[in-house]
Amino acid sequence: MEDIPVTEADLPAGSDPDLRRGLFQEGYESASDYGSCKKLGKSVPHFTSTGNVLFPDVFQTNNLLFYERFEAYKDYLLGDGKPSEVEEFIGEYVEKAIEPTGWKAVWHTDIFDVLVEVTDVDASSLKAVVRLCEPLLSESRVSGVGAEGIGDLLEVKDQKVPLQELYVVFDDSGDFDQTALVVEHVRFFYQHIWRPWDEEEDDRLDFFVRCVEPRLRLHYDILEDRIPSALVSEYHKLLSECEEVYARFTNLRNSLSNKDSDSDSELDNVSMVEGMKMDDQMENLKRKLKLIENPLLRYLFCYQRNSGSHSVKAKGLRQAGGRVIHIVSTTMTFATLQDLMTERLQPENSSRNVEIQFHRDPLEAVNACYEGDLVIICPGRYEVYGVIGIADSIELEGYGLPDDVVIEKKGKGDSFVDCTGAHVKISNVKFIQHEGVEGIISVHSGKAELDNCVLQCETSGVTVKNSAELLMKYCDLYGAKGAGIEIYPGSNCILTGNGVHHCRDGILIKDFIDIVYDTPKIIMENNVIHNNEGYGVVLVKPAATLDVLNEEPEESEGHNPEEKAKEHEAPLDVLLPPLDIEACDVADEQKYTASVGQEEAEGNHAITNELVANSRRKIVMKKRLSTLGITKADDDKLTSQEMFVSIVGNQFKRNGKGSFGTFLF
Repeated sequence: MEDIPVTEADLPAGSDPDLRRGLFQEGYESASDYGSCKKLGKSVPHFTSTGNVLFPDVFQTNNLLFYERFEAYKDYLLGDGKPSEVEEFIGEYVEKAIEPTGWKAVWHTDIFDVLVEVTDVDASSLKAVVRLCEPLLSESRVSGVGAEGIGDLLEVKDQKVPLQELYVVFDDSGDFDQTALVVEHVRFFYQHIWRPWDEEEDDRLDFFVRCVEPRLRLHYDILEDRIPSALVSEYHKLLSECEEVYARFTNLRNSLSNKDSDSDSELDNVSMVEGMKMDDQMENLKRKLKLIENPLLRYLFCYQRNSGSHSVKAKGLRQAGGRVIHIVSTTMTFATLQDLMTERLQPENSSRNVEIQFHRDPLEAVNACYEGDLVIICPGRYEVYGVIGIADSIELEGYGLPDDVVIEKKGKGDSFVDCTGAHVKISNVKFIQHEGVEGIISVHSGKAELDNCVLQCETSGVTVKNSAELLMKYCDLYGAKGAGIEIYPGSNCILTGNGVHHCRDGILIKDFIDIVYDTPKIIMENNVIHNNEGYGVVLVKPAATLDVLNEEPEESEGHNPEEKAKEHEAPLDVLLPPLDIEACDVADEQKYTASVGQEEAEGNHAITNELVANSRRKIVMKKRLSTLGITKADDDKLTSQEMFVSIVGNQFKRNGKGSFGTFLF
């Protein structure tokens, strides 16, 4: 059944404006980017059975925004209470805010649903006193549980059921709108926020700040696919393990406390040792949970091992040998197959014994690959919900133009394409990314070759990690919120004939203080870098490098105290395209200065000068560190990495801050 919308006009004219905002979210902007903007209104609950029983519509309360729940728990339910005060605070809130009687609800359990009427609310125990409605309306998911069984169960429970098992039936009078929200807040808290061991935690700290807010943010991060799926699975697994260990620990503790003083002391000692082991296990699991729940710690320690295919291992060659061609297509017509055979398969393989496998999903095809396989993707639009992890040397080729072969990433928490194979080639494919942990394509190791691809991205575009190699030619990359291409120290990059545009920055080159030797090797030829918000090319380097230069001993060649004093007096603009006097002679400086304002002409020259200058800075820093006894100078190795291979023929147009800049950190 479809949801039946309720408009704001359906509320009584005198309704509380805050209540109206809480129930009807359309037209009101969220104060947070967590959650989706939906309205609370008359709709069928998600748990309604598809059987023959039609229950009344209930308030749709499970789509509240992050800031609504945040505000409710912070300002009304919990405040600055301690863990031991949580139950009392929530009971006080329920007593003040809920209607004690006169409303109906669907009592939902794992076994049955039944319509009940609430006659009273016991706020201290968070339970409602109910009676079955006449005529009886119920539905069981287990055979043998009928009206009589439900009635007997209610008698055993003294007619009391937990509030969190009730779903308030919609009433257009407006009298029970607040009641529906109260029940939802209680239900959500005990389902997603509260842990059985929380009450035993340190009672000196603010429970909301320490536990509620991080867990609430985590819940919405998971809901919005902001977290890698592997990390989500790990969190749920840890949570289940922790609950299981805590239950065993609690049972053991209760059994020891109920024993007589005359019981077997030897058995008690064994139980206590076992209890101590479980307590240590509990503490270890809780630390891991907090590591994932804390946003900063989650990013620093958990994302890298869960965001991509770093753990995917190469399969190598097939035991039986041979090469397999994987054909990916949502539908395969005879005409398409005939064209594919004539234009691609027969020229590729003269042997008639080559195996061909057919797939409907590119991820499925890549996962089935071994060393040397070929994946051909037929025209179509493919949605991928996992990480395309390429650990073997394979080819991934679109059959047609890139705009006809589209792979779109679904789910924001995972990486998109992770390359770790010795030689991976991708051509004629358009990739569309919707947020993510890393760039649209990440080259972690080995060599990746991108040819005639379109990369529509939202994070950091193509990322080339330490010791990895990228050959990217005739590709179109745009839309990155960060840099279009990120180049890490120690990597090799050949960029030829590409367009990089409409990103925050075009190309970002990273150079860190703790990596003295690993200078990236870069070839940039005939690229068009335009319409980026910041610079066409940005070099990120530590300001400490310049500090080391300024502190160089007076006996070093080419320096005197007066020159050093001038260097200290010079202002440092961290986002100003610099020209290093050590790296270039006076003629180069004059040539560079005269070309300022002519972005196309000065781009290649400025980048070349700064990269060479940066390499020489490393030589000076290395000598300085050597005099301090920190490391051993190796001038030959440094000199061999001084030259950046080729940066010519590139065009820089309409970049917001110019063609080239540096950022010191």
